[in-house]
Amino acid sequence: MAQVCAVVFQPQGRLYYADPGALTVSVGDRVLYPTDEGPEVAQVVWAPEWVSEEMGALPVLEGLATDSDLEAAELSRKKRAAARVAGRRLIREHDLPMKIAGVDYVAATNHTTLYFTAPHRVDFRALVRDLAATLNGRVELRQLTARDEARLTGGIGSCGRELCCATFLVDFEPVSVRMAKDQDLPLNPLRISGACGRLMCCLKYEHPLYEEFAASAPALGSDVSTPDGDGRVVGHDVPGERVVVRMAADGRVSRCALASVCGSRKAYESRGEPEPAE
Repeated sequence: MAQVCAVVFQPQGRLYYADPGALTVSVGDRVLYPTDEGPEVAQVVWAPEWVSEEMGALPVLEGLATDSDLEAAELSRKKRAAARVAGRRLIREHDLPMKIAGVDYVAATNHTTLYFTAPHRVDFRALVRDLAATLNGRVELRQLTARDEARLTGGIGSCGRELCCATFLVDFEPVSVRMAKDQDLPLNPLRISGACGRLMCCLKYEHPLYEEFAASAPALGSDVSTPDGDGRVVGHDVPGERVVVRMAADGRVSRCALASVCGSRKAYESRGEPEPAE
């Protein structure tokens, strides 16, 4: 058993999970969340709860944010806003095909990082020099992929929920068109693409279930025996673990549990499996 809470660094932002440690916090409290650049002010949006699942080594909150911490966080917010405005202005002046997607600022080192998207590689050396002179500090530019941009900006997916990448996904796993084919989805880019224009990450979620079903279910068009009689497979209901069979006797369609459907001797022999005992 362990205690877990969730915080955000900005309203409606991505959730970050943490161990409250010895702190007693509630929703709305401002706390210090450990990061690679030092503790950052975050807001609790999910009060600590005891969970039985293994969560791994979660970051431990370093304490409640003090007035000085909140003042530093407000200064950092203003610095990020100023960097975004200056970046947009200088991008227009340099006539570069870039769009700023996010800004980070580290007060301890006066280091500003601007994340941008562009259709191709961009020579931004002159832009960096002008930004450093304008912001009076070290400036770094990083180009993002389409998926990273969607993670930063957030949005609503075709399912009506917030984007997975902006809420809980930590890493992007490879997604292929084969996954859409295996799930019998239309190969229309508008139907299987996410807000980033790439294949939806959620195609990965149920794909193992479809692979397991395909390994044990009779193929489409094969003759099978069911409790309702003999027939031919005309469809698969993977989430329901059912096989759609058209009966040979009267042509009606029946949805049978996968466990109750038996294939023909020829089908079992072609798959190298012994015929089930009668």
